[in-house]
Amino acid sequence: MIFLVEYDRAEGRLVRIETFSDSDREIAQDARLNLELALNSKGIENEVVSLEAASEEAVRRTHRRYFETLAELTATPVTGR
Repeated sequence: MIFLVEYDRAEGRLVRIETFSDSDREIAQDARLNLELALNSKGIENEVVSLEAASEEAVRRTHRRYFETLAELTATPVTGR
């Protein structure tokens, strides 16, 4: 699966997450480009990333900073290493 993530660094919050199947890779790439262009034209400097993983749960585990607050990140020990 492919996940398109928009993250507001200044506010430390997830703005959006969209999911695409692996077979829709080109659609996901176009969606990322269009989002980046739209944000840029509005002067919004949010982070936009495409991530690949087997599930959203896996993305939430490997890229916790997009989904958790700073307090949650520092309070929860990382396991499974």
